[in-house]
Amino acid sequence: MRWGAIQTYIEPFLGSGAVLFDVAAQFPHLKILALDRNPRLIATYGAIRDEAPAVIRQLWEWQEQYWQAGETVRRQLYHQVRDRFNAEEGSAADQAAAFVFLNRTGFNGLYRVNRQGRFNVPPGRYRRPLICDAANLLQAQRVFQGVDLRAGDYGSVLGQVDAHTFIYCDPPYRPLSATASFTAYARDAFGDEQQRELSAFLRRCRARGAAVMLSNSDPHNADPHDDFFDALYHDWTITRVPARRSINSQGDRRGPVQELVITNYPVTLPGGAPQQKNWRGAQDRLEEDSLHKNYSSH
Repeated sequence: MRWGAIQTYIEPFLGSGAVLFDVAAQFPHLKILALDRNPRLIATYGAIRDEAPAVIRQLWEWQEQYWQAGETVRRQLYHQVRDRFNAEEGSAADQAAAFVFLNRTGFNGLYRVNRQGRFNVPPGRYRRPLICDAANLLQAQRVFQGVDLRAGDYGSVLGQVDAHTFIYCDPPYRPLSATASFTAYARDAFGDEQQRELSAFLRRCRARGAAVMLSNSDPHNADPHDDFFDALYHDWTITRVPARRSINSQGDRRGPVQELVITNYPVTLPGGAPQQKNWRGAQDRLEEDSLHKNYSSH
């Protein structure tokens, strides 16, 4: 891979956008395409890009109310904003402000929806959360001016992938246990079958000459014999790196774990070591029909 030849950066699971902001700051010449399956998230970023002052004004008003109120009034304010968000009331800027407010004041900053697509995270308990970070929002506005923001599925960008493309995928992580699933960022689940489908898509991107990086949870944290990703990406470079989990119902379990960084090119990451296991026969354990499924419908 000739890194100087990269012209396009694609992030199909935008989420918080942390990697995108870093890439945009270091490589301002790149064409950037960012997607997410959550249309409310993309709409929020779009409103910040187009109407940041209006978003800031609303957040400042809610921050003043929240900081000056007692616990009961704070909970009432939270539920009022959540109801407005679920009813999609107000302008695009109002809805974006509601999204940010709920993220800053909801339990653990979670984004979770029920089967009807309604945001249902309960209020958190914070003394003076920074609800209106005006400087950060204005910086985000500047970054998003040059970003193509889209709500949709990752498969829709295949036609724009070529040998001058770098793709970073941070999909919903595979849960480490049956009770640790936080993949409901959209109404559609993202289970093992979806992880296999994503792998097939990334192989198509590799065939077009793109450089690909994927991050995910490491099943070995819970079961040293669970080789799901080792088998699925047996012919890629798999690096295990230390990370810290900040969401757990038990505080003493919010500690360092291993996560996976998977690439289709050689890489050495700080604190990580590429895995050199011999995965002969690994494809026999995979569902070949899933890996080679035709994704023209995406």
